[in-house]
Amino acid sequence: MNIAWKEIKKNKVRFLILGLIVFLISLLTFTISGLANGLSQDNAALIKDLPNGQFYMSKDAEKTYNLSRIDSNIQEKILNKKNDAMALSLQMGFLNDKNGKQRSVAFVTSTESDLFRNVKTGEIVLDRSLEEEGIKVGDTLTNTQYSDEFVVKGFVDQKKYSHAPVAYISMEDYKEIYRVEEMQLVFIPGGDSSQEFAGLQSFTKKDFLNTIPSYSAEQTSLNMIVLFLVVISGMLFSIFFYMMNVQKIGLYGILKAIGVKTSALFKLIWTQMFFITIIALVLSATLSQLFNIVAPKGMPYSLTSETTVQLSFVFLTIGFMGATLSGLQIKKVEPLQAIQQGEV
Repeated sequence: MNIAWKEIKKNKVRFLILGLIVFLISLLTFTISGLANGLSQDNAALIKDLPNGQFYMSKDAEKTYNLSRIDSNIQEKILNKKNDAMALSLQMGFLNDKNGKQRSVAFVTSTESDLFRNVKTGEIVLDRSLEEEGIKVGDTLTNTQYSDEFVVKGFVDQKKYSHAPVAYISMEDYKEIYRVEEMQLVFIPGGDSSQEFAGLQSFTKKDFLNTIPSYSAEQTSLNMIVLFLVVISGMLFSIFFYMMNVQKIGLYGILKAIGVKTSALFKLIWTQMFFITIIALVLSATLSQLFNIVAPKGMPYSLTSETTVQLSFVFLTIGFMGATLSGLQIKKVEPLQAIQQGEV
């Protein structure tokens, strides 16, 4: 421990550069993870906020919920069998306010359920982001495919779908706008994949989210960036400590000659790695959490403490692996040969 600390003090610039690189990469990784999670919420908070369970859509829809149509007899059978089950439909659309301004929304309707807002015909409940844009309770909104007007009855927090605010409407109004009779999906909270129904295909919540093209493409891209950043950090650890070890072959030879075990030399490398990495992670995690607070309101950014801890653990693991791989050459050091090469 003392040797490790003395070397860090002796070679401040080298270790400062490594720490700065780890800090910048980890800060970038935390920030992108926050954006990925924020975009995930902005894209599908409506579905993500539901409890775990099973979604069902018609098999002939081929995993495209927009094409799914649940037979009314099957729907009735499921709802009678499962008291907490519900049928729902969702579709992108638009609303016009009293000034004629058009706003994109995701229309949602469902059978009676505690999980979704149920409204009467002619009423509408909106995501609170529309209240921030000037819409108030009691305002009337129109849709060219709807013969009447919607009266705003209230707002809900953080309900988005496909980056659009959700608009809860009654089943009768939904059917009039989209000229359909069947519902698109059935959801059974707490259900499992063993429950099968004729003509329907089941999905877990995670699997259903991945059937949404914009969601899967967006999250896959961002998660790949995070993965590459983690891999790059591991490579940097390996390269940095490898170069340090090459320069200290003579020193390692002397230490081995006087009886220092190889395991002790590995502990030296690990101590330096953990010291540098923990300081860098504490700083980057603190800044990324502060950004959670100061981020602009419209920016979809959300970095949870759980995600921060998980990523920090991944960085420490990768750093440990990188430092260990770079230190494998220490095992091959022959004291006499290393001393003859001279200490750098």
